[in-house]
Amino acid sequence: MRRILAGLVLVLASGAAIAGDAAHPVTLWRVAGEANTVYLLGSIHLLREQDLPLPSVIDDAYADADVIVMELDMDDMDPVYAQAAFNRAGVRTDGTTLEDLMGASAYAKAEEIAAELDIPLDMLAQSEPWLAALTVELMMLYRIGFDPTLGVEMLVMQRATRDGKPIEGLETIDEQLSFLDGLPLEAQREMLLQTLAEGAALSETIDELIHAWHHGDIAALEEGLLESVGEQDAFTDALIHDRNRRWAATIAEWLDDEQDYLVVVGTLHLVGDLGVPALLDERGFGIHQLSEPATLR
Repeated sequence: MRRILAGLVLVLASGAAIAGDAAHPVTLWRVAGEANTVYLLGSIHLLREQDLPLPSVIDDAYADADVIVMELDMDDMDPVYAQAAFNRAGVRTDGTTLEDLMGASAYAKAEEIAAELDIPLDMLAQSEPWLAALTVELMMLYRIGFDPTLGVEMLVMQRATRDGKPIEGLETIDEQLSFLDGLPLEAQREMLLQTLAEGAALSETIDELIHAWHHGDIAALEEGLLESVGEQDAFTDALIHDRNRRWAATIAEWLDDEQDYLVVVGTLHLVGDLGVPALLDERGFGIHQLSEPATLR
């Protein structure tokens, strides 16, 4: 899913303390069931070498979990089928072009910004706007060193596969793509234009996003993630709020189970009043954000 850049966060002051790193919250929650625990981990889908290792409290949650759940069942994902699914959903074969779908004025604006970013928009001529937006975002992230093989889901999946832990998915690839492909055309146009506009500041703001994620700075994540999509009602409802409600209902059923679960989903789904933790709290489950312990030098 598309990730929006976080807003500004405060830089932690460093003093002459004896502790190496102070204890701090992590973007990870524990939900207490009748006889089990469900952990909710907010994911950054691509990371860089410099962003690792992940906080150790994530290792503890992983070790405690019997089942790993992600947005998609990643260990059973067929890359050939996934690519074909993207093509079916987002590539036009009827002669319609991205320019046709954007309209002359919006396409001219997109073309102008893309040229400034050295993004070859003509390579996406057959793409629908939502797919063009995802492609542009990935291109810009790759340029500054982000790697999908270092994303949170991939790291957890590799470990679970090695350890023989089952991995389940909340959705299928076709379901996810249907959410995107089903967005109104105006929302898709805005998605592409906003992705391009934010691209110019990506290298300046990405460190702030990662810092906020590592330190569980929910206020900064809410500001940066939710504020960016707040005016896109169709996008917000279809891709965030509606899915959050379905996931919260599913997780509530698991809280009657005896197995412990680690649920890994995009961080955008875990913040705000309509995030999954808030929805579970409304259902009366005991839930709290976990913290990374201090380390000594």
